Amino acid sequence: MTAWPEPYTHGALPLPDGRTRFRLWAPTAPAALALVIDGREPVALHPGPDGYAQADVDCPPGTRYRYRLGDDLLVPDPASRQQDGDVHGASVVAGPDAYPWQHPSWHGRPWEDAVVYETHAGLAGGFAGLAARLPELAALGVTVVELMPVADFPGPRNWGYDGVLPYAPDEAYGSRDALKHLVDAAHGLGISMMLDVVYNHFGPDGNYLPQYAAPFFRQDISTPWGPAIDFRQPAVRRYFEENALYWLTEFRFDGLRFDAVHAIADPDWLVELAQFVRGQIPAQRHIHLVLENDDNRASLLSQGYDAQWNDDAHHVLHHLLTGESHGYYADYADHPADALARCLAQGWLYQGQPSHVRHGAPRGEPSGHLPPTAFVLFLQNHDQTGNRAAGERLTVLAENPDRLRAAVALQLLAPQIPLIFMGEESGSRAPFLYFTSHTDPALAQAVRDGRQREFSAFPGFRGADAQAVPDPNAEAAWKQSVPWPKARDKNEDDGDAQAWRTFYGALLYLRQRVITPRLAGTRSIAACAVGPHAVRVQWRLGDGAVLTLYANLGPDPQALGPGLAPAGSLFSSLLFESRPGAFDALGLGSLCAESAVWLLEEAA
Repeated sequence: MTAWPEPYTHGALPLPDGRTRFRLWAPTAPAALALVIDGREPVALHPGPDGYAQADVDCPPGTRYRYRLGDDLLVPDPASRQQDGDVHGASVVAGPDAYPWQHPSWHGRPWEDAVVYETHAGLAGGFAGLAARLPELAALGVTVVELMPVADFPGPRNWGYDGVLPYAPDEAYGSRDALKHLVDAAHGLGISMMLDVVYNHFGPDGNYLPQYAAPFFRQDISTPWGPAIDFRQPAVRRYFEENALYWLTEFRFDGLRFDAVHAIADPDWLVELAQFVRGQIPAQRHIHLVLENDDNRASLLSQGYDAQWNDDAHHVLHHLLTGESHGYYADYADHPADALARCLAQGWLYQGQPSHVRHGAPRGEPSGHLPPTAFVLFLQNHDQTGNRAAGERLTVLAENPDRLRAAVALQLLAPQIPLIFMGEESGSRAPFLYFTSHTDPALAQAVRDGRQREFSAFPGFRGADAQAVPDPNAEAAWKQSVPWPKARDKNEDDGDAQAWRTFYGALLYLRQRVITPRLAGTRSIAACAVGPHAVRVQWRLGDGAVLTLYANLGPDPQALGPGLAPAGSLFSSLLFESRPGAFDALGLGSLCAESAVWLLEEAA
């Protein structure tokens, strides 16, 4: 008899006859490997030639179990669907989906509709707290909510990228049904749900795989987190392919964002992953697969993936907004207006040319043939904010609020897919810090020391007057990172927060009414720098209309050269100006400092 539900091969799966099939890939397990179910005698397990150990046991959903390695070490199921007692505790058999879905006919939304809102479920008050916030996001114009990873991690506080049980939603955020209710409630409001998943490493606490499945990892390739996962192994590939399918079917997520796939040692597996997922999902569902990939592999975006996070565009925008040029921003400090024009028109700056940060090694593949919607455009996200030592947001870092508003206007009306990082919409000034809750004192100290070393060479964090890097394991780092004013006892000015929400809402309303319906078939037709900090970019939208951006993120007005100022019908086609008078200045041949102006010329 085959396991139910198909096509899963890892974990504890209920069978139609009332038994549960326990299946563990354990090719290097000790001879005394056993399944330990609470209140019962251990069941001896013997891996077969393919490395899988299996036992069919008469037990219902809700049964607690673990695996015994040797004489006394009890470990959870690496494909546990539910945990009782965090990452070192017992796994729990999860039954078939019995959640009473209220919107079972939801099939998602086209990717061109996407306005993505990245958020951390824990900071939002868990799954229930985030569900309560959904109507506000829908009213703002958000169409996709993307959760940072929810896979079980050690302790109650974590970004989620230290997860070690990729199938088990962390109970710190709520139950499995609470997560399903969150997805269901979003669908009822017309919002798609995406989930960030991590397939490039496991966290440092609670990963027992090396002790019974050593071939899960390679010994010849290292990553920043340790030995690389070995995707040459069929069982390993299947483990992660099934995980992607599980989130999309069991919890009805509408898409996945794959974290840092450049750290996957066998990148061709990514093509296989997309083929597997799309082959299992009914064609009428809109399922979106999005990459984070520092290698800028444009070829993947025509092999099953909808889009990639556009780090290049972020980096040049960040440099223009803050003047920072240390670290990887050094690759974007020379001729930043040219770089921005290229990113807006073609997606990436680096399309195969040498990177200074990579010591001259080439980076990227040509991307100009891809549609703008193949790139997710953001000014901030969890990485770019939280990986700063003090987690400062652009509301703190940007030299001028008009400049920041111009950048927001650029981002939210551009044909690329916009991503808003939680709190941006209200102008939050709260930091987003790196936070953990490791119970092992040695590990907690190692994380502190690692963060201190990482930033020791940065300005402000070296020498006699060096600032202390915030302690990630301190609960204060978590509390300080809550971005919404009401959740932080109104420590921020409510009037300013409302002004930002109004600004975001107006832009997203324009995007929904004017830009989104025409995105399919959009292509850039012209792009150039018109000064050291200013660009002019044009796109032909899917219906033939021409969308034009004039943006100046510098401190001085910029004279427009011959042929660059709007003329004729284009001059009367104002769509949006980020500051009063910026449109009128264009008529005088000048681009205002710290401004963005959008024009739309309808097709003849």
